[in-house]
Amino acid sequence: MKDEDSAHISEVAKKKAELIHYGKIYVPDSIKLPYPLSSSTAGPGAGKKAFALSFGGTRLKLGFSKDKDSKFSLKKNGDGFQIIKDKEVYVHDVEIIPTLLHAPNQAFVNLRDGCIYSCSFCATPILDEAKKKTVSPEQIVNMILKASNQEDFQSVAITSGIVGSPAKTLDEILWVVKKVKENLGEVEIGVEPYVSEAKDIQRLHDAGATEIKINIESYDRDIFNRICPELDYDHILKMLKEAAMLFGRGKVTTNILVGLGESDNNVLDGVEYFAKRGVVAVIRILRLNDYNHRRIVDALGHDVEKVPLERMMDLAIKQKGILERYGLSTMSFKTMCHKCGCCDIVPFKDV
Repeated sequence: MKDEDSAHISEVAKKKAELIHYGKIYVPDSIKLPYPLSSSTAGPGAGKKAFALSFGGTRLKLGFSKDKDSKFSLKKNGDGFQIIKDKEVYVHDVEIIPTLLHAPNQAFVNLRDGCIYSCSFCATPILDEAKKKTVSPEQIVNMILKASNQEDFQSVAITSGIVGSPAKTLDEILWVVKKVKENLGEVEIGVEPYVSEAKDIQRLHDAGATEIKINIESYDRDIFNRICPELDYDHILKMLKEAAMLFGRGKVTTNILVGLGESDNNVLDGVEYFAKRGVVAVIRILRLNDYNHRRIVDALGHDVEKVPLERMMDLAIKQKGILERYGLSTMSFKTMCHKCGCCDIVPFKDV
C-alpha cells in the first residue's frame, strides 16, 4: 500500500480491519452481554457464535471466544466496553449492538441449512446436524414479522442453501417474499438466490424483492472452477447482467472472495467489470475455519493463509475509486451485506 493511500484510512478503519483479520474476541465470564449471541448457518460466520459491536462510527461482528489467550479481549468500562489488545486498551468506547436477525437493523434470514452444491469455501453443506436449524417457510415469515415490530427494524434479507433443487428453493424464497410483502407493504427486501434462468430474476422482482445478490465467488475463472465445480461461471455472469437490467444500477451485488490465490488485478478487474454493468461487488475476505480449510486446500492444490491487513485495506480503497468512476456507491443498498457492513471493510463507509 502506498503512503498516500494509507493516509486516507482512518485509525478506526485500521482497527476494524485488524479485528476482522483476527476474527474473534475473548469474553470473560464476568461480562454478561446485553444481547443474545448470533448463531449463523450461512455467510462468513457459519457454524460460529458471534456478536455485533460498534465504535467510532463503524460496526463489525466478532466470534465469541472463551480462550483467555486470545489476542483481543472485551472489558467492561462503566456503562460501555473497551477492547483490550496485549493488555493495553485498543479501542476505548465500544458499544454492543443488537442483531435483529443475524444483522443489525435487518431481519436477515437463512431459509434452508445445507446445500446440494459443495463449494469448498462454504461451511453450509457440512455443518454438524446439531448446528442446523429446522425452520419452515411459515416460521421464517413469522420471525420476520415479529422482528418488524422492533424499533430498530429497517429491512429484510433472505438467503438460502439449495436444498432439493434450485427450483424448489427458489419457490420457497418467492413464497416468503410474497408473504412479507403482503404483510409489510413497501419494505425493502433483499434476496440472495441461486437463479437457473432469467425468468427467476423476473419472478423475484415481481414478488417484491428490491435488491438481489448473485454470487460469482471468484472472478478468477480457474479458481472458480476449482472451488465451485458444480456451478457455471458464465451462467452467473449472465444472470448478474440480467439482474442489473431489471433491478437497476446500485441494486445488484455479488461476492468476490479474496484469499484463494487470485491476484489483486483480477479482483479489481472483476470490480470494474461489474461496475460497468451497474453491479456493486462485495470484496469478501476469505474466512478460514475448521469446516473449510482442508477442503479449500484440496480443491486448489495449495495452502491458503489469512489475507494481510494491508491488502484488505488497499483493495477497499481501490474499489472505492472504481465505483466513483462509474457513479456507484455501497450506500445505495438498503439490505444485505453492504447495508450491514459488519464483515468487510466497506468503501464509502469505512474508507
